[in-house]
Amino acid sequence: QVQLVESGGGLVQPGGSLRLSCVASGSIFRINAMGWYRQAPGKERELVATITSGADTNYADSVKGRFTISRDNTKVYLQMNSLKPEDTAVYYCNADRVATLRREYLEVWGQGTLVTVSS
Repeated sequence: QVQLVESGGGLVQPGGSLRLSCVASGSIFRINAMGWYRQAPGKERELVATITSGADTNYADSVKGRFTISRDNTKVYLQMNSLKPEDTAVYYCNADRVATLRREYLEVWGQGTLVTVSS
């Protein structure tokens, strides 16, 4: 079974920084793309950033210039700078089109890590 483990969430003041980490484990052959999504209180889940196996990236307009996604094979990171209160949310790691060694194809989600931006 493939599993995603997230870490790095916490409480930070506006203007501060955090780095989120996500590690995928299991019988993985290849992951096409990995990314971060978030769900703020009272809001629907939204895309934050994605990165492909070829290092192509995509960012939500709300985080461009502030967040940076990076990847090391089955690990993905999200560097968050200049954080704003509206960034407060549960951040979820995602692994899209995971090809396992058993030739299974699946999408996997982490359980989420809470980021709170407040004075």
